[in-house]
Amino acid sequence: MYVAVKGGERAIEASWRLLDKARRGDPQLAELSVAQIRAQLRLAVARVMTEGSVYDEELAALAIKQAAGDLVEAIFLLRAYRTTLPRFGYTKPVDTEDMQVERRISATFKDVPGGQMLGATYDYTQRLLDFALLAEGSDESDVHAKPAQHAAQETMPRVVSLLDKERLIEQERVTDNAPEPGDLSREPLSFPASRATRLQNLARGDEGFLLAMGYATQRGYAHSHPFAGEIRFGTVAVEMELDELGEAVEIGEIDVTECQMINQFAGSSDVPPAFTQGYGLAFGHCERKAMAMALVDRALRAEELGETIGSPTQDVEFVLSHSDNVEASGFVQHLKLPHYVDFQAELELVRRLRAKHAARDASIDGNDTEEQAA
Repeated sequence: MYVAVKGGERAIEASWRLLDKARRGDPQLAELSVAQIRAQLRLAVARVMTEGSVYDEELAALAIKQAAGDLVEAIFLLRAYRTTLPRFGYTKPVDTEDMQVERRISATFKDVPGGQMLGATYDYTQRLLDFALLAEGSDESDVHAKPAQHAAQETMPRVVSLLDKERLIEQERVTDNAPEPGDLSREPLSFPASRATRLQNLARGDEGFLLAMGYATQRGYAHSHPFAGEIRFGTVAVEMELDELGEAVEIGEIDVTECQMINQFAGSSDVPPAFTQGYGLAFGHCERKAMAMALVDRALRAEELGETIGSPTQDVEFVLSHSDNVEASGFVQHLKLPHYVDFQAELELVRRLRAKHAARDASIDGNDTEEQAA
């Protein structure tokens, strides 16, 4: 808190009132409801849920409203609320191959089992402002969004399975004796970090940061040449094993975006060449985030794949330590807090050094004058 600011608590309380007023905006306009944000700003809601580590569309929409549209602040709010929630168990890993797909594309094969599904996307729009939206009215009703009803759909096998049949791509196999992945939401980040930990970090990481890192890998700052093997968005079932029943039961459904990036092949005299891959998974419809995550995941596997680490995009500690926007925002914004004592110490030091510098110059000038007089 700004306890050292002149005015103390009264100034802070006045700041809160001004914040509420600024958030509300023009009172003559209808107030934006949480239900409207949830239904109409779905991409913003998806990002806040993903980086806030809480799958709850209503809470994410509430955070966006409270933060006046500042998504990083909204992520901070949701992440803070998450720490108050009890943990009563873990779900089973979701099976994205059984996804009820709403959108699914591949840049590597034109014809894939199940076909290409373009779905709702900005990819094929002209990126021109639609001024017709200015004339649209607003629905002021505060009706909660109803979950979409999904029709029965055949399972769409992953595109990489086509390559896997010919053993042309690596596949990570889960063994019975594999260690349980850590929980980054409860355990501090430490190094060396397993791939499971890295993927958790990247999922919670700032989309802009990952986008920049992913872009850097494409510009040559990693030994990688990516192809979008498959990007899919849809609904997956969430199951949890209950000891009382002795079996897993479905406790709900969530929307997720998954990206599998096919990358430059690797091989040796002992191992036949095969494509490698990067992986990305995010809550809701977050294609850009999932793609950037997959690019960065592949770059961070450099040491594992025997590649030379020659850029920050391949440096695990650099990327993971700077990807979290909550930590980054806090560290940057703490500069707004009073640093009077620190600055005064620096100021006094500079003044003493300048005084010494001036005295030395005066001494040199005096000696020069004496020599000229002689």
